[in-house]
Amino acid sequence: MDELGAALRAWRDRLEPEAVGFAHGSPRRVPGLRRAELAALADISVEYVVRLEQGRVATPSAQVCAALARALQLSDDEHAHLLRMAGHAADPGRVPRIIPGSLYRIVDQLAGNPLAIYDATWQLLHWNPLFAATFGDPTVRSVGDRNVLVWQFLGELPRVRQSAAEREAFEESLVADLRATTSRYPHDPDLATLITRLNRSSRFCLLWSRRSVGGHQSSQKLVQHPDVGDLALNSDVLTTQDMDLRLVIYTPQPNTDARSKLELLAAIGVQRMSPQV
Repeated sequence: MDELGAALRAWRDRLEPEAVGFAHGSPRRVPGLRRAELAALADISVEYVVRLEQGRVATPSAQVCAALARALQLSDDEHAHLLRMAGHAADPGRVPRIIPGSLYRIVDQLAGNPLAIYDATWQLLHWNPLFAATFGDPTVRSVGDRNVLVWQFLGELPRVRQSAAEREAFEESLVADLRATTSRYPHDPDLATLITRLNRSSRFCLLWSRRSVGGHQSSQKLVQHPDVGDLALNSDVLTTQDMDLRLVIYTPQPNTDARSKLELLAAIGVQRMSPQV
């Protein structure tokens, strides 16, 4: 962890504050970003950044590493190096979770639509501001709970209303997709842990016992937003060939007012338009 801390400090020092939207302001005692600025960009606490740089964190999660890589504008090779230092060695038997810079650039260019990136277990890895404004801020949940299957079978899919038929089709598709993932990564311990957790759901157990194999590609979503009302969206899944990541793009259904509502949400972000009662 000492090597990881030294690398984080070096990467933080080399990044110009202006490159990530911070003005120079008051004189700086150190070059590059302050710890508080890195913490804000990566959406982690300043205390956690301090512990990381001092080598006092046993194993930062792959999700935290991805957030740091994004905030520090690391190259793909540097991101992979960060993961190895954090104990997440590249392994063809493990579900890939490194988001290449090219995919980040695509997400940035499509900012007019809610977007999210998932791994092959449907763990949420990255999202854009409009996704958070539409479906709710994912950071209110722990990292382990940011998984579509966990939401669907053990909780509640954020702000999504489903008919019985839509729910059945969606769950069958997700479980068949997860079954296909197990054949590609049969020894991934995180995947095994997820399946054990999902077995608490009787609906999941029933669908899992059918051993259907497939891929989840697209669906329709009716999002119930507390401020702008219902949004009728199509969701389409694009899978990267090398990293097995899923880029989910949400677009307005034709002949609905969803586009104007998305534009309003893009303006107001995650803040509420009216105070909570």
